[in-house]
Amino acid sequence: MLKFSRQKGTITLSEMLVVVAIIGILVTVILANFPVFKKQLALQRAASQLAQDIRRAQEMAMAAEEVSGSVPAGGYGIYLTTDSQTSYILFADQGSPPNYRYGSGEQIGSNINFESGVKIKTLDADYVNIVFVPPDPTVYLTDGSGGDLGNQISIIISLIDDTTKTKTITVNKAGLITVQ
Repeated sequence: MLKFSRQKGTITLSEMLVVVAIIGILVTVILANFPVFKKQLALQRAASQLAQDIRRAQEMAMAAEEVSGSVPAGGYGIYLTTDSQTSYILFADQGSPPNYRYGSGEQIGSNINFESGVKIKTLDADYVNIVFVPPDPTVYLTDGSGGDLGNQISIIISLIDDTTKTKTITVNKAGLITVQ
C-alpha cells in the first residue's frame, strides 16, 4: 500500500483551486455591487457636505467674519429651495434692515452644487433659510417670506434615480446640526 506524506507548509492543488474559487466569488460580488455602493457613498458625502456648509455659516457668524469691510447685520446662512433641487446657496445678509433670509437686500452668495446623482427630496417649506446672526449666534429658521419655521427643520436629500435612499439633515434653534 502506498502512503502519501505531506511536507509541513505545503499546499495541494485542490486547496489552491478552492482558494482561487473563493477569491473569484468575492471579486464578482464586489464588482457587481460597486455601482450601488458608489451611489450610496455619494449620498453620504453630499449629506456631510451640506452639514459642513451649515456649520461653516455658523462659524462665520461666531467669528463675526467681515464681508466688504463690515459684519453683515443679518448674519450668514444657507438657502435651500425645492425649485433648485441639486444646489443650495451660502450667503451673507447685508440688507438694511436685515431680513434674515436670502433674496432681498444686498447679499452675496455662493452657489454650491450637490454631488452628481443627489437632490433635495423634501424641505419643511418650498424655500428654507438657515441663518446664524453674530455674535452668539442667534439662529433663524425661516421660509422664503421670512416666516418662522419653528424650533427645528429637516432637509431630506436622496439619490435622483432611487428616492428610497435618503439622508436627513436636521437643524434646531440651538444650532445643533445632525445627519441621519
